[in-house]
Amino acid sequence: MTSASSSSTHADPAANSFQVDLRGLVDLLSHHLYSSPRVYVRELLQNAVDAVTARQALDPEAEIRIRLSASAGRVTIEDSGIGLTAAEAHSLLATIGRSSKRGGDHGLETTRRDFLGQFGIGLLACFVVARQIRVITRSARDPQAAPVEWLATDDGSYTVRELPEDARREPGTTVILQARPGAEEWTVPAKVEQLARDYGSLLPYDITFTEGESDGEGSGGGEPRGITDRPAVWDRPFPTPAARRVALAGHCAQLFGFTPLDSIDLDLPVAGVRGVAYVLPEPTSPAHRAGHRVHLKGMLLTDHGDNLLPDWAFFVRAVIDTDTLRPTASRENLYDDETLSAVREALGARVRAWLAELAASEPERLAAFLSVHHLGVKSLARHDAELLGLMLPWLPFETSEGSMSLQEFTAAHTEIHFTRTVEEFRQIAPIAAAHGLGVINAGYTYDADLLALLPTVRPDLKVTELDAGAVTERLDPVPTSAELALAPFLSTARTRLEAQGCDVVLRAFQPVSVPALYLDDRQARQERDRTAALDSADSLWSGILGALRGSAPRARLVLNHNNPLIRRISALPDEALTGTAVESLYGQALLMSQRPLRPADSTLLNRAFLGLLEWATHSADSQEGQK
Repeated sequence: MTSASSSSTHADPAANSFQVDLRGLVDLLSHHLYSSPRVYVRELLQNAVDAVTARQALDPEAEIRIRLSASAGRVTIEDSGIGLTAAEAHSLLATIGRSSKRGGDHGLETTRRDFLGQFGIGLLACFVVARQIRVITRSARDPQAAPVEWLATDDGSYTVRELPEDARREPGTTVILQARPGAEEWTVPAKVEQLARDYGSLLPYDITFTEGESDGEGSGGGEPRGITDRPAVWDRPFPTPAARRVALAGHCAQLFGFTPLDSIDLDLPVAGVRGVAYVLPEPTSPAHRAGHRVHLKGMLLTDHGDNLLPDWAFFVRAVIDTDTLRPTASRENLYDDETLSAVREALGARVRAWLAELAASEPERLAAFLSVHHLGVKSLARHDAELLGLMLPWLPFETSEGSMSLQEFTAAHTEIHFTRTVEEFRQIAPIAAAHGLGVINAGYTYDADLLALLPTVRPDLKVTELDAGAVTERLDPVPTSAELALAPFLSTARTRLEAQGCDVVLRAFQPVSVPALYLDDRQARQERDRTAALDSADSLWSGILGALRGSAPRARLVLNHNNPLIRRISALPDEALTGTAVESLYGQALLMSQRPLRPADSTLLNRAFLGLLEWATHSADSQEGQK
């Protein structure tokens, strides 16, 4: 799309019109393409950097400068770049999407990869904050060409005119923006400087900022302040590795607002990627996608890049600079193509190599990392048997012997039992520990998957799921004579708990202080759910569900024959009191297992509590009456 009018080379400006609805374009840019008006500063910086890059390609000895200044309602940027002739101003500044950086355009031989953006669309994007854009430019390629003024307004019109010879003595370009009503906040000097530092701190040329008006030749305004801060902190030399870690930690605190546990170099020269990943000091959800900071040829592309690293590396925040990855149309994120996929895999390998290095040579730092981010490493190890073997000495698990690493636990137990839920583990753990049974709580995220993979790494280990029946079988049986003597008591107990779907068994186990143990595995719960469904079903479903009844296991209340309280309860002469006591034991064991109570369980607990109170007060009244 080029202008309908021919180039004007006379002093009197001729009105021309863009072949585009500029108001519609500005709405498109500000509401649909760009996330915020703040990107106008990036577009100004990109155009200036591209211009001086082209100038260096033409004249390597040329002095390079980029100066940015701002006052309320006005932003100016000056560069000593390649500049434009009047004809180029028409064809480039009024044509959407045309790039001044194509190899061969206007005699340039510089390859496109040396440039950041497209001049036309970049400058017009400034209309998201400007009502008027004025460009004063002089070509370095054509020393005989007069300076040119290109003046555009947000109503869609522009003028091009040649200026007197002294209007701009040196080649280069000055762009002046006048804020439109409602956008003045984006031209406040402090805001412009902050945005310039944010976007341009790693750009390859020195850029300065001045608060106040500029005359277009570098004079006026206050004292200039540097915007760029090169080389990047990860590329700077340091006297010691410790000094480098301190410097990187300070950079992370300034950039992301936290002091990292550690830093990981992300250096992929073949892919044109350099940077660093900072390890978060606090746990974060694996579902959380971290926002990484991505620079393209030094210019900030995004600080919310969520597709740079693999999903499992959620425990780091990265900052990189690249000259090969492809930006999206808005240049606010990375285009997810095959190149990015390969880079993502390579960066993930860097993070994994860092873990391997810590395991091999710095176990204390690795332990500090795993104390915070063991969940992330477990997530990674599920898909990487080599890493699982590497991390095995350090991965923590909750076991029947306390929280410990898997290596410590397997040193004592070659046969490993596990429960799939936290509730099952809490039922079994106290008794298992007393009887030397090694049990791991696999009710937490990833643990069951890791235990299933463990035999592939350690073939000498046997891993089996533990159920209530297996635990009962490991407890010491009571002598037959003692169990026969307690048969009436056990019959009463079983009758009382029949409605709860719970069997009663007698065993002798440690610790003696535990009077009863409630064991309930998945099969038992499924049977209880089937029974509940049977009770509420119609005749057809009752027949079907009834036919499914078999020898499915039920929950068990295991009474400890070693416990003195159990012996006293079993010797009570009052059958009703015995039943109430058994219900109380059931309720206490159920609460100790930390399982959610069913309505029937709550009713039983309430009945048993009131029954014991009634018995206690009745006994007290009887004793008082006997005095």
